[in-house]
Amino acid sequence: MELKDSILLPKTAFPMRANLVTREPERLAHWEKIDLYGRIQAWRKDAPAFILHDGPPFTNGDVHIGTALNKLLKDVVLRVKSMKGMRTPYVPGWDCHGLPIEHKVSRELREKHETLDIPSLRKACAEFSERYMEKQRAQFKRLGVLADWAAEYKTMDPAYEAVILRTFAAFVQKGMVYRSKKPVYWSVPCETALAEAEIEYKEHNSPSVWVKFPVLASEAEKFGLPAQKPLFVVIWTTTPWTLPANLAIALDPKSLYEVVEGSAETYLIAKARGEEVRVHAGIARDAQSVCEKSGAELEGMQPRHPFIDRASPIVMADYVTMDSGTGAVHTAPGHGPDDYLTGLKYGLDIYSPLDDKGRYLDDGKIPAALVGVSVLEKKDGLCEANNAVIDLLKQRNALLHMETISHQYPHCWRSKTPVIFRAMDQWFVALDKDGMRQRAMAEIEKVKWVPTYGSKRIGAAVESRPDWCISRQRAWGVPIPAFFDENGEAFIDATVIEQIAARVEKEGTQFWFEQDAADILKGMTLPQGWDVSRLRKGTDTLDVWIDSGCSHRAVLEGSRPGLSWPADMYFEGSDQHRGWFQSSLWTGVIANKGA
Repeated sequence: MELKDSILLPKTAFPMRANLVTREPERLAHWEKIDLYGRIQAWRKDAPAFILHDGPPFTNGDVHIGTALNKLLKDVVLRVKSMKGMRTPYVPGWDCHGLPIEHKVSRELREKHETLDIPSLRKACAEFSERYMEKQRAQFKRLGVLADWAAEYKTMDPAYEAVILRTFAAFVQKGMVYRSKKPVYWSVPCETALAEAEIEYKEHNSPSVWVKFPVLASEAEKFGLPAQKPLFVVIWTTTPWTLPANLAIALDPKSLYEVVEGSAETYLIAKARGEEVRVHAGIARDAQSVCEKSGAELEGMQPRHPFIDRASPIVMADYVTMDSGTGAVHTAPGHGPDDYLTGLKYGLDIYSPLDDKGRYLDDGKIPAALVGVSVLEKKDGLCEANNAVIDLLKQRNALLHMETISHQYPHCWRSKTPVIFRAMDQWFVALDKDGMRQRAMAEIEKVKWVPTYGSKRIGAAVESRPDWCISRQRAWGVPIPAFFDENGEAFIDATVIEQIAARVEKEGTQFWFEQDAADILKGMTLPQGWDVSRLRKGTDTLDVWIDSGCSHRAVLEGSRPGLSWPADMYFEGSDQHRGWFQSSLWTGVIANKGA
C-alpha cells in the first residue's frame, strides 16, 4: 500500500487549482441567473430595513480604484447587515450631468474638428453618459456588487430632473434665491463659475509685487503728510493681473502708518511692516519715519492709480493684517470676496474688465497694451497678464520690489489650473435666510459620524461657506428656469418652475434648449406682470451638486418600493464633506426640513 493512501482526508469535488479567471465569471453568472439579490430581498421581506443610500459616481470614465473601493465597502456593509437579519435594499445611482462629462465630449469634438449647437451637444453628452454607465455597471457587477440594477437612478432621467426643479422651486418659494454681481470662482479654460466643492487647493508659485501708488502734493498736505519729496502709498499683491481693476487701497483703521524717507522718494507703509518694506525699498533699516498717522486719519485720501488715470481712494477694512505685505491692501471689488464687501460699503463699482475667456476687455479704461491679454496661467507657470502688468509697472517706475512666493492657491478640479475671482451676474442661494445655516448646523449634530471628526469637518465647511453660487455657464445640465426682459431684469417664480417641472417629468429638459420663452411658457399660468412677448429664457444651468444633492428626494421619497426617507447610512469618501454630504444636507434642510 502506498503510504499516501493510508492518510484519511475528506473527499471533495473541488479542483486542485482555483482557476479564478474562469470560476469567478461562472459564479457571477450563476448569481445573476438565480437573481441572488432578489432572492435575498424576498427572504428578508418582513425584516426591519437598513437603507444605505448610494452616492452617484460621475459617468465620465471607467471605474477607478477609489470608486471600486467605495462600492465594495458598501457591498460588505450590506452583506453584513443582511446576515444579521435585516432587509437591505440597494438602489445604485449615476451622476450624469455636469462639467466633467461636457468637458470630455467637447474635447472629443475638438479632436474630430466638429462643432455642435447646444441641443446636439446635449444629446452627445447623454450618449457619452449612457456609454460609460454601461461600462461602469459591468465593472461593478464583475466586482461582485449585489444591487437592484433594474431600479437604478439616473440624474438625467426626466422624473429625476423634475425633482431637481421642484427642489429649486422650494428654494425660490422660501425667498432664498437671488441674482447678484459678485466675485465667484471662475475657471478660465472651462469658461464657467465653480462652487466651493469644485475647488482644490494646491501649492502654487506666484509673483509677489510691491507697487507704488503716487500721492499728489496737494493731497498729501491736505492730510498732514510731508510733500517735499514724491510720496507713494505702497501696496502688496500676489495677483498683479488684478491691478487694472484696482479701485481703492484698504488700511486698518486702528494701526499706525508711517512715512519713511528714502533718498529721492517717501513711502507710506504700516509701521508694523516697516522693517521688511525698508529692505525691499533699499532704505536703511534704521531710517527714521518722518510722520505717523493712524489708518483712520487717512481715510478718504486719494492716491493715484500707477498706470490708469483715476484715483484709488484710501478706505478702511478690518481684514487688513500685519502678518505680511505693507499694511496697505490693493482692493479690486470685482476680483475678491473681501474687496467686494468693501466696494459695497464705499459705493465702488464692482469692476471686472475680463471676458469669459479671461482676456482684458477694451472698455476705454484698460491700457491698449493689455487689451486681449489673457489672465490664464499656463502649465509652465507663465501668465501673460501678470507679465504685461509688471512690464507696465516697470515702465511707470511703479514697481518697488518683486519676488516669487509659494502658497496654497485654489485650482479648478477639472482643468487643474488656478482659478480667478471674477464678478459677474450669477444666481445664489442665501444660506443665512431665516436661520437656515443654524438649522443645518443643528442637523449635523443629530447625525452619527464615523469617524467622529467628520462632524467637525462638515460643520466647519457649512459654517464658513459663502452663499451658494448655483449658476453654471454650461449646456449639459438642468436649466435654471429664469427669464429676462430687454432691460436684463430677471423673472423667476416658484409656481412657474413647478409648471415647468411637470412638463420636464414627461419630456425631460431638452425642450428648454430647443424652444424660445413663448413656447416654453405657452399654456402656463403666469404671475401678474409677466409679458411673454418681452421675455427671453436664461441660458445658465444649475450647479451639478444640486443634481446629486436631490437624490434622497428623488429616490428615497420616490416610487421605488421598499425605500423610505431618511436613509440609515450615507457612505462615501471624506472629500464629500464639501461635496455630496453637504449638498444633500442643504437640500434636505431647505426642502425637507431635516438631514
